Amino acid sequence: MKIAISSDSGNVSGHFGRAPEFTFITIENNEVIGKEVLQNPGHAVGTIPKFINEQGAKCMITGGMGPRAVGFFNQYEIEVIMGVTGNIDDVIERILNGTLEGGESICSPGGGKGYGVEKIHTEADDNHEHHHHHE
Repeated sequence: MKIAISSDSGNVSGHFGRAPEFTFITIENNEVIGKEVLQNPGHAVGTIPKFINEQGAKCMITGGMGPRAVGFFNQYEIEVIMGVTGNIDDVIERILNGTLEGGESICSPGGGKGYGVEKIHTEADDNHEHHHHHE
């Protein structure tokens, strides 16, 4: 499995489109067998999802991204996990031991509802102007 992480100097970038680079991790049998860092190809609409897809990644980990961008990734059947912060190596460790959890998109709270992993419920959900009740 190949995973892409929007990155900035070894940490997860808060917004994927403005990330200077992307770290691609290849995992097999729960071990990292490959890691490469590639420059951001440019923030034209749809450029990054196409680029990530061309690298063969099936999962995109980032701090935040708008719903439109998530839609592009979904077209390529790439899962988006948002609300992830911290050091890339720590994030990789959490992926390997199955404890990585996505949260809300950092750049637009509540903007990425219904995508990727189960959303963690926060108080922000309770007073957000778009009420999506799916209990």
